[in-house]
Amino acid sequence: MTAGETQELLKTIADMLGKGLRTVTEPFPETDKEFADILAQLRDLEVDDLEGKLVVSGFVDHPFGPDQQRCMECMYYLVHRRWCDLPELAVPVEPDWWCRLWRI
Repeated sequence: MTAGETQELLKTIADMLGKGLRTVTEPFPETDKEFADILAQLRDLEVDDLEGKLVVSGFVDHPFGPDQQRCMECMYYLVHRRWCDLPELAVPVEPDWWCRLWRI
């Protein structure tokens, strides 16, 4: 994916979230099994189902929860690319976004 394509996809995601796309933020996976179940749901989606990925993973365009968790602190976040490196997602993300697959 070129830098221009990444920026275009990032804008598309920001627009979808900004327009109020309802995503599944709860329940937050507390166990490895719950986390794996969400990953399995993501694997069942078509590869190009961007909206499905955002909904299932629970993306929001702001810090979330009592600790105000953000993509920036997630183990899957690639700082220099502003990218989620979780293979089931593999999408550009802003540092202040969050999803329920957040991990440290």
